[in-house]
Parts: sequence; C-alpha cells; structure tokens
Amino acid sequence: MPPPYNSAATLDRLVEETSTVYSLPLFYEHLNEAINHPRCSTYDISRIITEDQGLTARLLRLANSPMFGCYAKVDSITKAVTIIGTQQLRDLALAASVMGIFKGIPENLLNMASFWRHSIACGIIARTLAVYRRESNVERLFVSGMLHDVGLVVLVASRPDVSRELLEAQRDTGRLYLDLERERLGFDHAELGGALLKKWKIPASIGEPVACHHNPGSAEQFRLETALIHLADIICQAMELGQGAEGGVPPLDEPAWERLGLSAHMLGAVLKQSEPQIAETFAILSGGVDD
Repeated sequence: MPPPYNSAATLDRLVEETSTVYSLPLFYEHLNEAINHPRCSTYDISRIITEDQGLTARLLRLANSPMFGCYAKVDSITKAVTIIGTQQLRDLALAASVMGIFKGIPENLLNMASFWRHSIACGIIARTLAVYRRESNVERLFVSGMLHDVGLVVLVASRPDVSRELLEAQRDTGRLYLDLERERLGFDHAELGGALLKKWKIPASIGEPVACHHNPGSAEQFRLETALIHLADIICQAMELGQGAEGGVPPLDEPAWERLGLSAHMLGAVLKQSEPQIAETFAILSGGVDD
C-alpha cells in the first residue's frame, strides 16, 4: 500500500469535510436546546419532534416495538416522551436522523442496507447486554452501538479510492481492516467516527464508546459503555449480522470482558432476545435505505 498519510491533518480534514457535506438536521439542534433548557416542557419537546412527520412515525413505531415492550399503545409523541424519557427519545431521534444523512455511498464499496443491519444489531445487542447488567438509560448504548462504525461511512464517502485500497488489501492478505487502516492512515474508523460525533456536539457518553470500541482500554470516562459496544460488535461479527468494517472477528479485549462481569453462558439468551428486535428495528428505521 502507499505510505501513510499525515494522520492528524487527515483526521481533522476528513471530519471538517464530512461535517460540511453531511450535517445533522436543524430540528435535532432545536431538540437538544429544548431538552437542555430548564423551562422546557414535554409539550415543547413533542412539538419539535412532530415537525418531522417521517421521524415521528418511526419513533412511534419504535416505542410500540418489542424493544420497549410497552403494554399500552403509544399513540402520541407526548406519551412516548413520558414513557421513554426526553433524553432517551432524543438519542433515538439522533439514531434515526443519522441513517437518513449518508446518501450516494458507492455500493461496490459498502452495501448500506447490510451496514445498517450490522449497526442496528450492534446497538440492540449492546442494549440487551446493558439490560442484563441493570444499567440505566440503556438507549444511549443502542445509539452508540448503532453509530459505532459511522467512521467507515465517512471514509468511504470522502476517500473512496483509499477505502478501495484498504478493502482490496484486506481481501488479499486476510488481515484485520482495522490494522490496515492504522498503517495506511495513522488512525482507524472508530477514532474517525468519534471525532465526527464530537464535531456534531454529540454527548461523550455516546461518542467515546464509538471512538474507543476497538481499543476499550483507551476510554477515559465511559469505560463500561465502551466495553459493552466492544463486545456487542464482536458478537455481531462472529454471528455475521450484516456488514461491519471487518471481514473477520476482531480480538476480544480481556480487561473489557472482565469489566463487564458477564457469563459466557448468558450470551445465547442475549442473542435470542435480541434477534426479533434487530429485525423489527431495522424494518422501522431503514426507511430510505435500499438493499
């Protein structure tokens, strides 16, 4: 492969280019401001969300899906805010929005339907693992998992020639895509995705697990969340759930596994619980994504 780029300059440049071409919808900024305002009401939040009818429909379908298991029908965003919570609904709105942002990705480099299947599977499995651990606000784990490989899309969209080189090198050598990225670029797709989320002012509770999911020991604030995304990604790769960055299974970080305190025996139950949620959540969120 060609010699490495100047990694710092290239990472910053890619983030700057991407944030200019692909930006979060304005409504998300308004939603964030409203949620952080001390006098904001449930009505205010609901009004902002319902300005986007497509998003409203997807969020209501999510609220009524097996992911939440509500016994009563959730038929309004106001009710969804009450049941799911304001910050959690904002996080779900972020996930639904990002899926609609990246268009025109070269199909021969990345099948977006398969990519989002993998991403949603990672989010659902991370969320289920968090539920088993009785963690609070498990929606942030779903969103971190769903966005864990967003840096891969950034690279494919911004530098298709480099992405093609890396994919061909992976096929020819059988090496981890991750290692090839680090050699060629001086950084990997996880770091790139984390940098983009930081530029978008996404909370660090989501951004750091994305940035560190291949190197969980480097997480400083959200080490448990990072370990959950790290494990969920490995499970998805092992089970071949959609197309992630790797052609094979990345190595498991032992300290991250130990930090979670989980038993290997319960992973089958996690998968069994997650599988129907993965299928339905993909069907709900994949609106404009073609196979």
